[in-house]
Amino acid sequence: MPAAPSAPGPGRDPYLAFRSQAYRAYTIGWFIALIGTRIQSVAIAWEMYQRTGDALSLGLVGLAQALPTILLALPAGYLADRFDRTKIVMLSLVLMTLTSAALAVLSYTDGSVELMYLFLFLDAAAVIMGRPARVAMMPQLVPMSSFPNAVMWNTSMSQFTSVIGPALGGLVVAWNVPAAYVITAASSLIYLLMVARIKLPPGMKPVGAASFRTLAAGLQFVWNKRIIFTLISLDMFAVLLGGAVYLLPIFAEDILQVGATGFGWLRAAPAVGAFVVSIGLVYLPPMQRAGRTMLLCVAAFGAVTIVFGLSKSFWLSFAMLALTGSFDTVSMIIRQTLIQLLTPDEMRGRVSAVNSIFVGASNELGGLESGLVAHWFGPVFAAVSGGIGTILVVFGAAFLSPELRRYGPLVEVAEPSPLPSTPAGAAVGASDD
Repeated sequence: MPAAPSAPGPGRDPYLAFRSQAYRAYTIGWFIALIGTRIQSVAIAWEMYQRTGDALSLGLVGLAQALPTILLALPAGYLADRFDRTKIVMLSLVLMTLTSAALAVLSYTDGSVELMYLFLFLDAAAVIMGRPARVAMMPQLVPMSSFPNAVMWNTSMSQFTSVIGPALGGLVVAWNVPAAYVITAASSLIYLLMVARIKLPPGMKPVGAASFRTLAAGLQFVWNKRIIFTLISLDMFAVLLGGAVYLLPIFAEDILQVGATGFGWLRAAPAVGAFVVSIGLVYLPPMQRAGRTMLLCVAAFGAVTIVFGLSKSFWLSFAMLALTGSFDTVSMIIRQTLIQLLTPDEMRGRVSAVNSIFVGASNELGGLESGLVAHWFGPVFAAVSGGIGTILVVFGAAFLSPELRRYGPLVEVAEPSPLPSTPAGAAVGASDD
């Protein structure tokens, strides 16, 4: 008898993740909060440059947002693996609401720039406190078989907010800057209400009392799981060197001369490309050579950054920024899927914290690096040199990690087995599969 036709695999349903009610609630709240976050990001960059007229002030924005990640990520990861993740995320959102409200007051009263940096620091601290818990929640919201689909939709929704958020931010800033911070505070409250409706399944193992070994277990796991270490390192250096987006107020005001509205569209441009690509990936067949694809996309990210730095045309600059978003999205989907699926649930908070330190902090430190280079040598040199550096990093990663070059389909990544029981506080590691 001929074999019965096989049922379509779970990856063939483009809306598989949305079958989960918990994922739907999470995504709606997250979508609204991200719009507010994008609007606030536009407002703070524009206001700081208008009030100081110095490229270094934009770099200091990145520094104020990076320091909490460096200082607090490991403790935040421990909290995410030990306590109720929904409650941690809710507390984080309460604090984010308060810091945005404080920024609104300072902006409305023309308060101290130094105080604005302080509240940016506190806002970033609130974000990093909840980020490992939020990331670790994701695999618990959907069946593991549909997690790659959830990552793609999460990326799509994130990039869509990056399209409309900065565009709305440009319009709001042109109308009233303090209103941007008020909108952000309101969006955080809405996300808080949606998270309160989510009930995570039981089963997370306690990780033992806080100690240096439990806090650092994520570092040891990442070091031993070399494919994860390579993924994080590649993204860290690429983001560190490719921070030209922090210089967009200078390009918009002084080089392209398109004002606040044009600046908002330039900020949205990477998300335009990212959104188009991420939606396409949901419907396309799964990637067959994920490692090679990631390397090529990061190299292409560097190349189009160089073209952006040399451009004197608004539309060419917009197109190059859109391409940076397209290439970055593909590499981000590959990295997030592999890291989450190769990490046991009881380690996801701490591994996410390590990822935040090396990638999240490098994103903000990339803004500092770009601001410093632009301060000394000009914004064009900063963007072009960053793109060249990104390409060199890709060559180094491809040479040093043949495992990444050979990595195949994402859908073949197996769910990791739970880690063996260890004494409370013991460090945990894992070898490569």
